Amino acid sequence: MTSIGTIAASGGSRTSPARLDWVDYAKGICIVMVVMMHSVLGVELAAGEPGFMHGLVAFAKPFRMPDFFLISGLFLPLVIDRDWRIYLDRKVVHFAYFYVLWVTIQFGFKAPAFAAETSWRDAGLLYLESFVEPFGTLWFIYLLPIFFIVTKLTRRIPPLAIWLAAALLETARIATGWTAIDEFCARFVYFYSGYLFAAHVFALSDRARRHPALALAALGAWALVNAGLVARGASEWPMISLLLGFSGAVAIVTMGTLLAHARRLNFLRFCGEHSIVIYLAFFLPMAATRTLLLRTGIIPDIGTMSLIVTIAGVIGALLIWQAALRLHAYFLFERPDAFWIAPKKAGAVLQAAE
Repeated sequence: MTSIGTIAASGGSRTSPARLDWVDYAKGICIVMVVMMHSVLGVELAAGEPGFMHGLVAFAKPFRMPDFFLISGLFLPLVIDRDWRIYLDRKVVHFAYFYVLWVTIQFGFKAPAFAAETSWRDAGLLYLESFVEPFGTLWFIYLLPIFFIVTKLTRRIPPLAIWLAAALLETARIATGWTAIDEFCARFVYFYSGYLFAAHVFALSDRARRHPALALAALGAWALVNAGLVARGASEWPMISLLLGFSGAVAIVTMGTLLAHARRLNFLRFCGEHSIVIYLAFFLPMAATRTLLLRTGIIPDIGTMSLIVTIAGVIGALLIWQAALRLHAYFLFERPDAFWIAPKKAGAVLQAAE
């Protein structure tokens, strides 16, 4: 099993793939923020009071998922012209396998509690429902194949029309109660923008690398504006949320570029390189650590407890991945041969973007 990597986009060719470390840094920042959000809100809900990390989670909310989806669309121009069989294998079956596997694993841990509240019959129905209504933290990989299919199906439609429609859906604040529909409406514009404006994103990264002082100043200005709008409660307003989503995505791209250029905080790069591994597995160490700390009370401060749970979620997920490698349980993070519908590519591992 090889490491998960990010392939550079250079002239539309994949004959000489090169690592883009700034993408890994950006993904690393995003996945840590995702784990942080679930950890902090989970601890605060159980404890009944907020901690000092609540403000950081609120600050990241406008751009946490927009940036993740934008980066997921960045490398789509390289593969969207593939025939449907290969495309569906890489972009649909790939994620469907891991969704089914990990929703079953998550449900296995949570089913006894569900059954205790209702019955095992109701718990079984809830499991079946998870294939229509995304379960828990796994909605991201449930939604990605839908984005990939919609983008390929709409290629003959003028891109500007698709983008404007997606932007209108984000501002419309669709709330049907069905996660797949609501999150599609709220997030597709960012994924499609990553696909449509990929060349501009790479150019932005190049400019940030050439002018680091200016990039740092821009990051400072963005942070002040984002924090101010979040504090005033304006970050959720129509249009403002769209602007903050894109400005935050630009900020994370810039931040990832500067970190890659300075070769600092390599742990973030490593987390980004294995972002989907962390996304799939963090729920178990996060929940276990939260339960332990709440029951023992050894850490009375809610903010400190939230920070520890966040760290445990990230590191614990990576430890689960390493344990899977050592125990040869490759199926947890690598799709077995039986679940390929197209010729298997060399060194194929779980990845969010090619």
